[in-house]
Amino acid sequence: MIPHERSGIFYTPDQDKKRRQGSEPKIILLSFLSVLVPAAVLLTLPVFSKTGLSFTDALFTATSAISVTGLGVVDTGSHFTLEGKILLMLLMQIGGLGQMTLSAVLLYLFGVRLSLKQQAIAKEALGQDRSVNLQHLVKRIIIFALIAESIGWLLLCWYWVPKMGWAEGMFYALFHAVSAFNNAGFSLFSDSMSAYSGEPMLLLTLAGLFIFGGLGFTVVGDLWMHRRNGWRCFSLHTQIMLAATLLLLVAGTLLFWLLEHNNPATMQSLPVWQQWLAAFFQSATARTAGFNSIDVAQLTQPAMLIMIMLMLIGAGSTSTGGGIKVSTFAVAVAATWAFLRQKKHVVMFQRSVNWPTVTKSLAIIVVSGALLTVAMFLLMLTEQASFEQVLFETISAFATVGLSAGLSAHLSEPGKYILIVVMIIGRIGPLTLAYMLARPQASLLKYPEDDVLTG
Repeated sequence: MIPHERSGIFYTPDQDKKRRQGSEPKIILLSFLSVLVPAAVLLTLPVFSKTGLSFTDALFTATSAISVTGLGVVDTGSHFTLEGKILLMLLMQIGGLGQMTLSAVLLYLFGVRLSLKQQAIAKEALGQDRSVNLQHLVKRIIIFALIAESIGWLLLCWYWVPKMGWAEGMFYALFHAVSAFNNAGFSLFSDSMSAYSGEPMLLLTLAGLFIFGGLGFTVVGDLWMHRRNGWRCFSLHTQIMLAATLLLLVAGTLLFWLLEHNNPATMQSLPVWQQWLAAFFQSATARTAGFNSIDVAQLTQPAMLIMIMLMLIGAGSTSTGGGIKVSTFAVAVAATWAFLRQKKHVVMFQRSVNWPTVTKSLAIIVVSGALLTVAMFLLMLTEQASFEQVLFETISAFATVGLSAGLSAHLSEPGKYILIVVMIIGRIGPLTLAYMLARPQASLLKYPEDDVLTG
């Protein structure tokens, strides 16, 4: 029996585990809000913006930065002062690494030792086994992020410094390196990367940053630890992420080129090699990065549908990206395929996926679908916009992508708050919210089984 910390009530080990699982989502949400609210207040101060921001617009911008979404109600490059851009960059870094990671860093810096409960919550938020040394894990995550961003910064400096000068070029390079690696999508250019659609070095550097950041810290760590041992030594999650990421990139690139290369509003006027570059960049950026090298609002409807699907799938678990996650989608597809073939086990890469993982994946998809439906319904009531715009903008906010079909800049006050909630849920995860709302209760009752007709 385990006593509760304050009440003195005793729990069995299983009851205590469920009680802790019920409290963890609340702590994750509170840690998010503890950064969000002060950041929103700061953005209303004159020092951070040239013409001032209302609290609603400041809250929307802060939420977009911390959730690494990238949707904006004002133009980032022209509206914010240098101090404001630096603040946004810090918020993107906090959001990309995660509040639990940075909280642990700050506590370690001040010599404060985390309790076992705090360590368990941080490890679960980072997708790690509870036996992992949290301090070493946090160090590896920080080092990986800094190395990746530094490499990206140097490459972008090589491109922008000759064109802008040392001070401006280095700052632009740093801002976009942080934004790209954290899959934030904020750009200091009003048209994102559309003016650089013919610059392969620039676009491939940005794409490399958000693909790498979107793999997830778990995958990168596994790749590093088993880099000499070959494919079979990687965990099943790593194998799924690498195979699915490559498949989505290739399929997305091919589909975007086929659907858009004859579209006069996007790719038709570009040379063939530039069309393929644009198609690859949009395929990569759709899965939560938020940059664009062509006008997204001018895409054909089939291409828009492909982009929506890629946005919803998103990036990897414990990554800087959002969406339902690549592994969730892959497990759901594999489970469906196993059911259609009347197999009792879900097998991927010659390994069986346990049923709790399968049911969790299906639950994430169902809960996400329900949340998106409610959010879209509310936006249809508050906004004078087409169904395609509402669908695209809602999924972009939920998947923390940041690509816009033109609705975000014209949102009403209620519409902004709806998307704020959607972005928060998208970043902390729909199941986190579901766990928080539904208190887990232990029950010793077992009811008789019966069949239900489905399909």
